[in-house]
Amino acid sequence: MSKVVLITGGSSGIGKSVGEFLKTKGFVVYGTSRNPDKYPDSKFPIVALDVTKTESIKSCIAEVLKLENKIDVLINNAGAGITGPVEEIPDEEIKRNFETNFFGPINVIKAVLPSMRSQNSGLIINITSIAGYMGLPFRGVYSASKGALELITEAFRMELKDFNIEMTNVAPGDFATNIAAGRYHAPVLEDSPYKEKYGHSLKTMDAHVDEGGDPNEMAKAIYNIIQTSKPKIHYKVGAFMQKFSVVLKRILPDKVYEKMLMKHYEL
Repeated sequence: MSKVVLITGGSSGIGKSVGEFLKTKGFVVYGTSRNPDKYPDSKFPIVALDVTKTESIKSCIAEVLKLENKIDVLINNAGAGITGPVEEIPDEEIKRNFETNFFGPINVIKAVLPSMRSQNSGLIINITSIAGYMGLPFRGVYSASKGALELITEAFRMELKDFNIEMTNVAPGDFATNIAAGRYHAPVLEDSPYKEKYGHSLKTMDAHVDEGGDPNEMAKAIYNIIQTSKPKIHYKVGAFMQKFSVVLKRILPDKVYEKMLMKHYEL
C-alpha cells in the first residue's frame, strides 16, 4: 500500500514542492492550509488547518485518518517568518510566531502520535531552518523559534523509540519561495536607533530569498529521508556556505563567529 503523507503548509513554497514531488513517486499526499478553497488547482488534496488552534489540528488529523485510516509520514512544514530588532518587536508578534513555529508543530505531533503508535510505525519530519542554529541579527525571534523546534525534536526522538516512530529535523537554507511576503516585519521606525542597520538588513534578507535555491532540492532530500529506515537526527539542505556556517559555529570561538556574522550582515 502507498504511504500516506500529511504536509502542513502544503499549499505553497517548500510544502507544495515536496507534495508534488512525493505524489510523482507514488505517495498519497495531503497538504494543509488555513484557506483550502484558495487552491482549487492543487495537485493533491488540501485540508483545512490552522496550526495555532488545537481544535483545527484535531479536526484535520481526524479527516485524513477517516479518508485513509493511517498517516505514515507527517511533515511539519507550516511556519512563519519574522524580522525586526528584538527590542522593537511587539510581544504579541513574538508569541504569535512561537505559536506557529514551535507550539503548532508540537500540537500536530501530539495529535498524530496515537494513530502512529497503534500502527507501530511512523515518521515525523520537522522543517526547521539553518537560522535555528545561530542567533541572527534582526531575525532573533525566528532563530529562537526554529532552534527550539530543533532541540525538542532531539528529546522527542528518544521518547518515541519504544513505538517504532522516527523523528528528524530538516533545516533548509534560503530557497526561492514566497516566505518573505508572508513574514511579519517590524516597521523601520524613523526615530529608531536601529533604523539604518535594520533597514539595510531587511533588503539583504529579501535578496537572499530571491536568490535562493530551487525548492525541489528540499523535495528530493525529504524523499530520500522517507526512504531511509533509520533517519539521522539533523539534516541541512541548502548552499554549501549556509550549511558550513553551522560547522563553523561548532569549531570557532564564539566571538570570532559573532564577528563573522556581523561582517556578513554588514553591521
